[in-house]
Amino acid sequence: MLEAARTVSVDRLNARVDGLLDELVAFRRDLHAHPEVAHTERRTTERVAARLRAAGLEPRLLPGTGLVCDLGPSPVAAGRRRIALRADLDALPVADHCPHPWRSTVPGVAHACGHDVHTAVVLGAGLVLAELADAGRLATGVRLLFQPAEEVQPGGALAAVEAGAMDGVAQIFAVHCDPKLDVGRVGTRIGPITSASDPVTVTLTGSGGHTSRPHLTADVVFALGQVITQVPSVLGRRLDPRSGVNLTWGQVHAGSASNAIPATGTVRGTLRCLDARAWEEAASVLREAVEHAVAPYRVEVDVQHHRGVPPVENEAASTRLLDAAARDVLGKDSVELTEQSLGGEDFAWLLTRAPGAMARLGTRTPGGRTYDIHQGDFDVDERAIGVGARLLARVAVLAGTPTGDLPTA
Repeated sequence: MLEAARTVSVDRLNARVDGLLDELVAFRRDLHAHPEVAHTERRTTERVAARLRAAGLEPRLLPGTGLVCDLGPSPVAAGRRRIALRADLDALPVADHCPHPWRSTVPGVAHACGHDVHTAVVLGAGLVLAELADAGRLATGVRLLFQPAEEVQPGGALAAVEAGAMDGVAQIFAVHCDPKLDVGRVGTRIGPITSASDPVTVTLTGSGGHTSRPHLTADVVFALGQVITQVPSVLGRRLDPRSGVNLTWGQVHAGSASNAIPATGTVRGTLRCLDARAWEEAASVLREAVEHAVAPYRVEVDVQHHRGVPPVENEAASTRLLDAAARDVLGKDSVELTEQSLGGEDFAWLLTRAPGAMARLGTRTPGGRTYDIHQGDFDVDERAIGVGARLLARVAVLAGTPTGDLPTA
């Protein structure tokens, strides 16, 4: 009896997503053509809110940009709880080089990370779940969370938490575009799936002077060289190498003349770490390593290390729920073990408030090109929208199913 009910539910869910797919693709293309960077996603927020209102739902706008929308049974009812499905709304300050008619109309801004896809996926899942709720076939409450500003630090997830977006949420799920996976496949992993990511700025100040008399100056250029070359190596020796600590410099500036030693110099980069415990230690080790590297050069040092995001750590039970949902709606061979990446994702902050998991959503056309995210020519196979909507809608259905009734393979 239970298996029959599950089969009917899967068939109905897939059919309803398929019926929405043309609309969801058009919705995604509209967002792609009108991208908005972090904290400016006003049009995007309103487009999502308007569609939810048209479905009879009551979205609640977050301060600034972003929104949440609750549907399904109230968690105050006996035995009920609420899960959340999260999407991010912002685009990147990158020029769009995609060849399609829906390329960005905003100079220097593009959805080069697939957040337009994430938004369409959660919207589609939400519309299907709202229908199931109206029919009395949704056993758990669902909150749709469309957060702003994932691409900046501190990310919009923290602001959403402060605004109450995670209040009452017992479990949370998300997807992220993965151009290395074929469309129709998802990647999951128990434990850390992304990296901690922190911006680092080191500024050195000295007396400056003529390059013919370096012994009479505090040579910030030479000292910066020591910071650039030595500090990453020190981190690799002071912290557990299994934690994957990586400090990479992306910007260095000092001086404007070849025969003058400047009075100030700055180097900026990103500290990444695969392990949350090593991430906690990294701040003090970084500062000590910089100070020791420049100590012989009589320069003043200022280290700005801002905690960005911790690693996204997928909870085991939530990951198994994603796996079960994927096998239900995509096929038994649709899931693969994904690698942990050094990229950062502020979904990690939401996981500090409730357990959950993020799946990697395949966006590559089978046999086609592998694009890279955060590049202006990033492109997706739009069938991934339907795949993601099926996955998250099914997760919400299974979240109300006793654990013992979930498939194991």
